[in-house]
Amino acid sequence: MEYVRQTIGSSVLNGIIEIPPALRDKRVEIIVLPVQSEVTETPNHKCNIGFAKGAEIPDSFFEPLSEEDLQAWGL
Repeated sequence: MEYVRQTIGSSVLNGIIEIPPALRDKRVEIIVLPVQSEVTETPNHKCNIGFAKGAEIPDSFFEPLSEEDLQAWGL
């Protein structure tokens, strides 16, 4: 894993992060580590659901559930 390690004056970090009072006006060590890999955006396309090939979803599917159904789901 690659990282960056550098010692700098804490005043350089003003406006970037909040420095605890005990570290203000002192030299501090900064270590930068990756926390997430870069992820490229995937194109926005429709999912192809195999078991429903050629099937249409009726508009009623998107209607709110009845109170009875909501209670059955514990909502």
